[in-house]
Amino acid sequence: MNSGGKSTNSAEHPQQALGIEVSLLTGAADKPYAFGLATELAAEEVVLDVIGNDELDCPEFHGSPKLNFLNLRGDQDPNVSRFRKALRVLLYYLKLIRYAAGAQPKIFHILWNNKFKHFDRTILMLYYRWLGKKVVLTVHNVNAETRDSRDSWWNRLTLRLQYQLADHLFLHTEKMREELIEGFGIARDRTTVIPFGINNAVPNTDLSSREARVRLGIRENEKVILFFGHIAPYKGLEYLVAAFQKVALKGGEYRLVVAGRPKNCEKYWQEILDSIRDDVRDGRILLRAQYIPDEETEVFFKAADVMVLPYRYIYQSGVLFLGYSFGLPVLAADVGALKEDVVEGKTGFVFAPESSEDLARVIENYFASDLYKELSSRRRGIIGYANERNSWHVVGELTRGVYSKLLHQETPEKLLNERQSEAHGG
Repeated sequence: MNSGGKSTNSAEHPQQALGIEVSLLTGAADKPYAFGLATELAAEEVVLDVIGNDELDCPEFHGSPKLNFLNLRGDQDPNVSRFRKALRVLLYYLKLIRYAAGAQPKIFHILWNNKFKHFDRTILMLYYRWLGKKVVLTVHNVNAETRDSRDSWWNRLTLRLQYQLADHLFLHTEKMREELIEGFGIARDRTTVIPFGINNAVPNTDLSSREARVRLGIRENEKVILFFGHIAPYKGLEYLVAAFQKVALKGGEYRLVVAGRPKNCEKYWQEILDSIRDDVRDGRILLRAQYIPDEETEVFFKAADVMVLPYRYIYQSGVLFLGYSFGLPVLAADVGALKEDVVEGKTGFVFAPESSEDLARVIENYFASDLYKELSSRRRGIIGYANERNSWHVVGELTRGVYSKLLHQETPEKLLNERQSEAHGG
């Protein structure tokens, strides 16, 4: 009997009776995405092996019979010797290869590649296919090396091989799908566009906006602009700094909050620091150039009046939807698919990319708009908009549907025979 009291005939519905088992390969990265997808898939009755590390581990991964968290990567403390770093990466790959050889799930879903991405794209992909696994790949960036101005023939070759070897690919926008089809020759029916799920790994307590400002030392009458997340050249922080400085010169109690850790961009970051030194000293810019833990994230979003995404190049941004989850409007550069997720005057505004002048204009327009003046009452509508478009429930249903389709390429009789053979030790 099932939980609803109706009998289930496993002979008639073998896939339902056997369930869907999946190995979720996180690459030991992006906890919000791994958390949101894994917990939703478990709610969709998918049985998961979640491959991760210390940073991704959390109580929710241990409280469900549908989730089996395997901490193969362990600690990733950067403050160790190069020898220690190399050794633990090598041990991780050995553990991963050994795990794959005996893994029960027939589907391997790759969220992110590991440390040596070219090895993952080629040798590991061929190994998974040799083991008979169905490989699903979530493509967050079709070609990140183009974004970072480091593209090469080898990068494109290994990307093409991984995309061709995958049985199915998930992307977050139609524009990404067209780029994948045109640039890498992938058949459309091997792709599915799914929303970028809202970050639900970050706590959202009853902390008020006023309390959040007190914690950050921000006055109640200040107009607070937020930049949040990793800092890298493609994110265009320099354009926001220049725009902010233009606006602040006119007065009006503006405050810019920059919260995030610089990532592999020492020269770029030094140039940013040189440009904001006086503003930081005089209190116009609040700088938190460090990793912001989940439990502190809400403070920044609740203290802000608006978030700015001054990106030069991007496919999609999880930070945008994180801001929406707190009811925070966004000012976004018109790059990638960002414009598609901004409703002018209701959830934010769009400006020309790489233009501090246009961004300064949009900042002033925002703070003169009804969206800002009525922000306390508008936040709920922004939250509802995000939940409707980017809920993990939608992502989970689409993902589970692809899993089911891939497994049904094998006959139900074959699946049942294999299970019966395993049960009898054969």
